[in-house]
Amino acid sequence: MFDHWPGEYTETPETAESVGLFERLTSISRLENRAAAIRLRLIADIFEDRRAALGEREDWAVDTWRAVGAEVAAALRVSLGMANSYMNYALAMLRLPAAAAVFEAGDIDFLTFKTIVYRTHLITDAETMAGVDAELAAVVARWPSMTPKKLATEIDGVVVQRDPDAVRRIQERGKQCDVTFWENSEGYVEITAVLTVVDGAAVEKRINTMAKSVCDTDPRTMGQRRSAALGALGTGEERLACQCGESDCVAATKPTGSVVIHVVADQATLNGTSNKPAYVLDTGTVISAELLAELKAKARQRPVVIPVDDASEYGYHPSRALADFVRSRDLTCRAPGCAKPARVCDIDHTVPWPYGATHASNLKLLCRDHHILKTFWGWKDQQLQDGTVMWTIPDDGTYVTTPGSILLFPALMTPTGPAATPPPLDHRCGDRSAMMPRRRTTRRQNRAHAIAGERARNRADRTPPARAAAGPAPPASNDDPPPF
Repeated sequence: MFDHWPGEYTETPETAESVGLFERLTSISRLENRAAAIRLRLIADIFEDRRAALGEREDWAVDTWRAVGAEVAAALRVSLGMANSYMNYALAMLRLPAAAAVFEAGDIDFLTFKTIVYRTHLITDAETMAGVDAELAAVVARWPSMTPKKLATEIDGVVVQRDPDAVRRIQERGKQCDVTFWENSEGYVEITAVLTVVDGAAVEKRINTMAKSVCDTDPRTMGQRRSAALGALGTGEERLACQCGESDCVAATKPTGSVVIHVVADQATLNGTSNKPAYVLDTGTVISAELLAELKAKARQRPVVIPVDDASEYGYHPSRALADFVRSRDLTCRAPGCAKPARVCDIDHTVPWPYGATHASNLKLLCRDHHILKTFWGWKDQQLQDGTVMWTIPDDGTYVTTPGSILLFPALMTPTGPAATPPPLDHRCGDRSAMMPRRRTTRRQNRAHAIAGERARNRADRTPPARAAAGPAPPASNDDPPPF
């Protein structure tokens, strides 16, 4: 392969056009880098402006950090998690001013800057941080293209010379025990678990025992029964329900526990005349009509009634029927940039109760964070009779969100009529900030604790254990606690 005939070589011609194209390519890449840096700088400036005006409010359940993150999520139309990630890297520009300057000049990309931020996260001494920052800024723009692993290694080489305890290490496998759930496009979940040998053997034995608890005429394969047994463990069942269909099955037993899962589906799908997918309110996921048919056999069905002509309900808490409708119509949190599933959301009165009615046209779903933002941080909203919500965020314009059912279940957006205005009540709250839920520990304290813990583990990992002092063993004592 790749041999040439004697005297024959291929040369790449250099034309004015190709040179111009490569110049444009590198220029665009630098502009992209600069734009990413400017975005972070603006986010940092917004946070600093909010902090100067309001303070950090560190003990608030939704502090200034989270409030600004929600505004960023709305402005950039990204998730709260992505907005928080931007916030982290934005404020890191204040901690790494020299590296940030290289980033803002377009000499490094966002990935390189993010790697620098992560690999220097454990440095706590300001002088050490300044030294690492200056050293990296002097060399990082001249580094050639590297794999992420190689880039991390080069940065660690700078960090370790100044602060060995700050080098981020991969902890031993046992500390990475976890169970990961991967949802595929067919409505099923693939599970990857890392367990200890003992736990793994116990789980395997438990699943095999449950899979064998059915009678011999159960139609499922052993693999299918093992999968069903794992699901049965999650619902708290002691045995696997047999599917032989015989009324006098010797393996039949009543489940000892259950977990309720809430699924919204069209009646046609339940009847088997439509392939429209269903929606799981607990997880915010879509499932196929085929999977719904499997679930329907052991599910209790309750109709969702659209309260078109219903009067406003008395009291703050909506009835079960009204709450079911609101959750089925909205499906997720209704704040811009948020998609938390319905079952973890509060039902919020758009016009606060008791001034606003407990009525479908005045109720919507908000996750707890956005509920607090509306109550304490000046987020304002208006709601239409079909559930559409118009948001006005402090200093950040207007956003419109429509119910999550607009694509799957559009009939649930049928206008529900005007909400009757209840009579005015004397409802004095005084200082509303006094009602804000409080944190047990601040974000700053949590960060410091996490850094200190990881630094301590690093120190222990690189420090050899002290040897016991030579000499005779201490005399045995009769004062040892039980069991002696």
